[in-house]
Amino acid sequence: MRRHQCLSLLCGAAALLLSPGPGRAAAGVQVAVAVADFDYSDTSGEAVDQTAQHRDRIATFERLLRDSLAERDYRVVRPACPLPACTAASMAPVDLVAAARQGGARYLVYGGIRKMSTLVQWGEVQLFDVAREQLVLRRTVTFRGDTDTAFRRAADFVGETVSDAMAAQ
Repeated sequence: MRRHQCLSLLCGAAALLLSPGPGRAAAGVQVAVAVADFDYSDTSGEAVDQTAQHRDRIATFERLLRDSLAERDYRVVRPACPLPACTAASMAPVDLVAAARQGGARYLVYGGIRKMSTLVQWGEVQLFDVAREQLVLRRTVTFRGDTDTAFRRAADFVGETVSDAMAAQ
């Protein structure tokens, strides 16, 4: 009886050690996630035109989000978009999903950020399971400030949130 318990314990430990991590499917293959470009709008009404800074910050946000997911062992791919603007606002939903599928993705991350005031920005992030054709995460995020640091922190949070949602599937 004792030998049977030890064998069961060893088998359980081996299964745990050999099981795929959050970004890996069976047989050690990384799960592919497409991260679309994010839309950005500034409705704050500030007198100073910050279009160039916002364009740079949203590009940095997207890069940091992709890097965050890659660090969590997901294979990050670009959607195969026919146009340079590959966002939820610039494409029909069916076309954005098709672009993710054509890019080889199992999941699609998309969304947008809106500057409401000098201090507050909010965004919406969606995670779509391309294989099951099902929305698995819709999350509103808010963050304070219109600085590189604020966007970096938001990208870290979104990366963790999306990663956790994919791992739960």
